[in-house]
Amino acid sequence: MKECYGEEKVYETLTRLISRNGWWLPKMTDSTSSAAASIFVRIFSNVSTLLKCVTRTVFVIINNVYCIPTYVVWMMLLFPVKIYQPQVYWRIEGLFFHWLLAMVSMWTWTAGYDIIEQGDDIQKIINEKTLVIANHQSTGDVPVLMTSFNAKPNVLPNLMWIMDRVFKFTNFGIVSILHQDFFIVSGRKRREESLKQLEKHLTESYIPRNRKWMVLFPEGGFLCKRRETSQKYAKKNNLPILENVTLPRVGAMQTIFDVLGPDTQDQQLNNRPNMTVAKPEISWVLDITIAYPQGKPLDLPTIITGSRPPCETVLFYRVFPSSVVPREPEQLSKWLYDRWVEKEALLEHFYKHGTFLNTNGSHRGGSKVHQDPLRFLVLHCFFIMSSYIHYSMLAYVLSCFW
Repeated sequence: MKECYGEEKVYETLTRLISRNGWWLPKMTDSTSSAAASIFVRIFSNVSTLLKCVTRTVFVIINNVYCIPTYVVWMMLLFPVKIYQPQVYWRIEGLFFHWLLAMVSMWTWTAGYDIIEQGDDIQKIINEKTLVIANHQSTGDVPVLMTSFNAKPNVLPNLMWIMDRVFKFTNFGIVSILHQDFFIVSGRKRREESLKQLEKHLTESYIPRNRKWMVLFPEGGFLCKRRETSQKYAKKNNLPILENVTLPRVGAMQTIFDVLGPDTQDQQLNNRPNMTVAKPEISWVLDITIAYPQGKPLDLPTIITGSRPPCETVLFYRVFPSSVVPREPEQLSKWLYDRWVEKEALLEHFYKHGTFLNTNGSHRGGSKVHQDPLRFLVLHCFFIMSSYIHYSMLAYVLSCFW
């Protein structure tokens, strides 16, 4: 009872003072003391969480203000280089793009949302042309992948995202436009047109820029929004009914392999030595299964505010040579469906046991993705100094007219 001694003294004093006015207070007991302490702790915790959320939100807004405009201004200033030395321009742009995505990685890292990697070793494909396919659960999937890729050299500068057209109208949309990511249009009515635009984009942007990795979410939407529709389609067409993922759409992947898929053996035999530059090809397919703790996905607002307690998101990697991926539409659909059936089993195992280990014959232990705090600090200083320089330049130009 020593720990309650101070509370009882305060309570007795309040009782004497209040009783003079005819008021009455119940006698302090262990249970009421514990309840009061518990309420106080709960209130303090809620207030602390609220303050943290507000502080992080303000910081992220400010971070966007001095990073995104700076990126845009630098690209405008480098426009002459783009005309006369396009390879130099795109190399510089790739570095700026990486630095911007590092800011998003920092949001995830500072919130305590760690990334654990399991499955195949992907170091051998870092500098190879690779199609990355992943299940899609929430708005947190992209920041999680950014956080993982940020720690790997040469991935983000040479990466192209394929994302929903809605993303084009966000604050980060202008960055993706300048980086020449592709915005795909969802819906049956414009699907064919969108796939033709993707084919054109691969020819005019991905290949000339010598991009390496390309990220695609074949499901075409979030799990919570597509699950019911996917299950209805599966029942109607005698396909697997999935709970933890939704049936993937094969159109974008078919287009990618039509443009960048490996040549068949017959075509390779007919190649002549005097031919010009060889056709760029996708060498690998990296299949990523994203698993959140307890099956509760992180989303972008949660990452920004840090409102959820620190947790670990696990990425399970499977690497396939592109040569094993069928080119015929029906066989490609079956191959992609098989991968998603495997994801269903993987996620079911993960939600039961908390790990992907010992599934699909994998015995590679998980490794945590580590970030570099000093690098984050240097990048913040760079963007802040750049913002100041650009502001000074703009102020000088305006002073010449006013």
